[in-house]
Amino acid sequence: MGRQAELTSSSKLYKAILAKQSYLCVGLDPDISKIPDCFGKGVEAVEVFCLEVINSTKHVAVAYKPNLAFFELFGSKGWEVLDRVIESIPSDCLVIADAKRGDIGNTSSKYAEAIFDSLGADAITVAPYMGADSVKPFTDRKDKWTILLALTSNPGADDFEFHGDTPLFEKVLSKAQEWGTLDNLMFVVGATRPEILARVRELAPSSFLLVPGVGAQGGTIERVAKFGLNARCGLLVNSSRGIIYAGENEETVEAAMSKTKAAAEDLATKMSETLRK
Repeated sequence: MGRQAELTSSSKLYKAILAKQSYLCVGLDPDISKIPDCFGKGVEAVEVFCLEVINSTKHVAVAYKPNLAFFELFGSKGWEVLDRVIESIPSDCLVIADAKRGDIGNTSSKYAEAIFDSLGADAITVAPYMGADSVKPFTDRKDKWTILLALTSNPGADDFEFHGDTPLFEKVLSKAQEWGTLDNLMFVVGATRPEILARVRELAPSSFLLVPGVGAQGGTIERVAKFGLNARCGLLVNSSRGIIYAGENEETVEAAMSKTKAAAEDLATKMSETLRK
């Protein structure tokens, strides 16, 4: 991989946020059924679409989060496209592989090698359900980020995450901080439950949080910032559908990407306003 990551610590990530006055993460979820026809067909359309999205948003994005499922469904060709998409992301942006890996023993070690070394991602989302030995192979990589699922935005989160005298998500946040540092461990906290961010900040006051659910899922920048910002920002807010599908299906590439750019800039403007408060 020729791409060299720059955002290998919380201080470097914070500097990038200040430089762009934005803590925007653009989710790359290239659903072939939603990509406008003007981008082509099949896996080729996925590549063209993602490259255009990156080019239209890189001036305001500090991170990109390709969802591996949308590439994996095309088999080896999808992985080749994913490789080229990641290579095209500027080095001043964090590449988050949304893979939700997590297994025990040597399997997690091989997942870490696959995502960090072969694919060249800077960060990976990881499921914590099986505990320390399923997560440590990722957090042992001091120059990479592990982003642990803590409080998700889906309705099914109610099935497990809030159960117990001490809710499960609180146990995850408290225990998992023993497995990494502020420079290589973040947490996923959904934007659809912003009021609970206050409790998250009590448990993890200095950690970076990756916050999905802004836009299409109903979360807002203002509420996330109110409860989630810390002295060094501490947030990466992800928007996927609200940005990448801003254009209409019948439009040209140029028209679709103009709307994509405008949607990203609108979110970045709101983020800049919260940073200045």
